[in-house]
Amino acid sequence: MRIDVVTLFPDFIRQSAELGVVGRAGERGLMQVACWNPRDYATDNYRRVDDRPFGGGPGMLMLIDPLRACLAAARQAAPEPAPVIYLSPQGERLTQRKVRQLAALPRLILLCGRYEGIDERLVASEVDEELSVGDYVLSGGELGAAIVIDAVGRLQEGALHHAESATQDSFEDGLLDCPHYTRPVEHELGTVPEVLRSGDHAAIARWRRQQALGRTWLRRPDLLARISLSKADQALLEAFRRDWLAKLGEKPSKP
Repeated sequence: MRIDVVTLFPDFIRQSAELGVVGRAGERGLMQVACWNPRDYATDNYRRVDDRPFGGGPGMLMLIDPLRACLAAARQAAPEPAPVIYLSPQGERLTQRKVRQLAALPRLILLCGRYEGIDERLVASEVDEELSVGDYVLSGGELGAAIVIDAVGRLQEGALHHAESATQDSFEDGLLDCPHYTRPVEHELGTVPEVLRSGDHAAIARWRRQQALGRTWLRRPDLLARISLSKADQALLEAFRRDWLAKLGEKPSKP
């Protein structure tokens, strides 16, 4: 997979893409990240890429022409067609389902805004979709682009040491992940649950599923409302709820 990033801070993107799993994907030839700086396509002596917005107000807007020329160069750098995705708080919320869709594509172009954003005419004519990494505002799109690169990169086949790691992540099946433990068994902060030390793989699988259901119920009940639970899952969740409420001294209500 190839990801082209249009950004005023190419060094940040390059350094981010060299770390951890994504860096390993790059070393293995599974993903290529290329950066394009709009300043290189500015035509004035000051390499200007922004100007004041019409109508007044604080901040500056990124100019059309340097970005447009930069996008054109990025598109021509490889033969595969690529959607242009603008990182914006006004875009579709990034989810694991969306990440999987993007990871299946041969190529992406990520457009990073700065200042107060980008001239809307460029967005309307050159951008295929807008993507948000959360309901908050960042100084620019670079952090969002780094998040997309990391999330997409780790799903490239061969990027992870164990392929099953991705399938067990939070949100893959609509639930949060279960808790995990490692050595030592005994610690002043607590003891590793006995079931995880039992060697009974079926019991371990049931425990992990129940913990994922329970953790989602406790922390993100909105996620449970979006999925249809099997009768087995419903029984596991109800048992979790009973145990949890019993510890709090509360009487469980009907689900």
